[in-house]
Amino acid sequence: MQEALILVVDDTPANLEVISEALADAGFEVAIAIDGESALKQVQYSQPDLILLDVMMPGISGFETCKRLKNDPVSRDIPIIFMTAVSDPDNKVKGLSLGAVDYITKPFQEAEVLVRIKTHLQLRNLTKNLEQQVEARTRELSQALQELQISHVRLVQQEKMSALGQLVAGIAHEVNNPIGCMVGNLNYTESYFKDLVHHLALYQKYFPEPGKEIVENADLIDLDYLLADLPKVIASMQQSTERICHISHSLRVFSRSDSDRKTPFNIHDGIDSTILILKHRLKAGDNHAAIEVIRDYGNLPLIECFAGQLNQVFMNLLANAIEALEEASGVRCQMVSVGSQSANSCNGMGFNPQPPTITIRTEALTDQVVIRFSDNGVGMSEEVKQRAFDHLFTTKPVGQGTGLGLAIVREIIADKHHGTIAVHSTPGQGTEFIITLPIKG
Repeated sequence: MQEALILVVDDTPANLEVISEALADAGFEVAIAIDGESALKQVQYSQPDLILLDVMMPGISGFETCKRLKNDPVSRDIPIIFMTAVSDPDNKVKGLSLGAVDYITKPFQEAEVLVRIKTHLQLRNLTKNLEQQVEARTRELSQALQELQISHVRLVQQEKMSALGQLVAGIAHEVNNPIGCMVGNLNYTESYFKDLVHHLALYQKYFPEPGKEIVENADLIDLDYLLADLPKVIASMQQSTERICHISHSLRVFSRSDSDRKTPFNIHDGIDSTILILKHRLKAGDNHAAIEVIRDYGNLPLIECFAGQLNQVFMNLLANAIEALEEASGVRCQMVSVGSQSANSCNGMGFNPQPPTITIRTEALTDQVVIRFSDNGVGMSEEVKQRAFDHLFTTKPVGQGTGLGLAIVREIIADKHHGTIAVHSTPGQGTEFIITLPIKG
């Protein structure tokens, strides 16, 4: 254990010698100063564990020296014991009120001085330990509170995703039955129509003179146009039902629940289904232009993963990209609306003049796949980029963001799938998230 350092401040050489020798014999390290100014300078270079301070000294007094020591953050916690031949109560009260811990009257007993010094050193060490314990416990409680808040918000987020998945799955199921009926009946309708047209053609062939009433009715209903247009109507209805079937399939892909083990999954199906869910947000609004989504898909194998969790990753990244593009588009629209000079200034600030675009690229490597989500939105500053994946960090106004979106993304990618996620971003130019996932889970 390191020896305690005692600073003795006294202008009398004989006192310094006696006290220093006694302290050294007791196992203490000793430093000396002959006046207050010297003591103040020494404390700045080497902090003692305790100070023995004479009251009556040339220059600044012991009381003034004590006052300055207690006003300095570097030395305010060092215990100070006054030494003086003046024993009147007023001086004692003054010294203690300035922050001293004790008051020794000269001439003093060596044993008494040593006992008091040891007592105050023990008290200081106990105080230090208590403060450290309080700080450590405070940090533990703060960390526990933060983890509790994160867990609570994460559970809310997961519950929302689960509820969304159940809602979407229910809609897909309810839509599937009537759409199946429509698809089957449209096929029959097309077949029946062809049979009726053929039958009508036979009538026209064998009864070329149908009579006045039939001719007039044919003109009334515009029979030629009806026969030409009805196949187009049926074909259009078939295309629409096929589109609804595709939407229903995409909803089922998005809402598929995770099992306790990974299963083969088509990444492109998950991305496409997520884009479908967010399609309404890609349309033009009052303050932003329509957002184009470019899909540059590679030839990916099925990967072993928790499909529902990856769909949540795609949802969070696409939603963030849309928000960044809406913000950038709003800035552009405001600047362009006041004239070409402002538009030029906008470009000078680093805003990308291209239409708002989200580009999704995928490629397969030897044993992993790479998925890139990039946008030409507002981008991130270096500070925001460094903290983007931190729990509870958000740049949104209070009440509009949980600060868990990207934290959950990293947790799903890194912890659940042993992959990686990185972000590249330039303010005013856009952001790119790069995900790598192992093909075999």
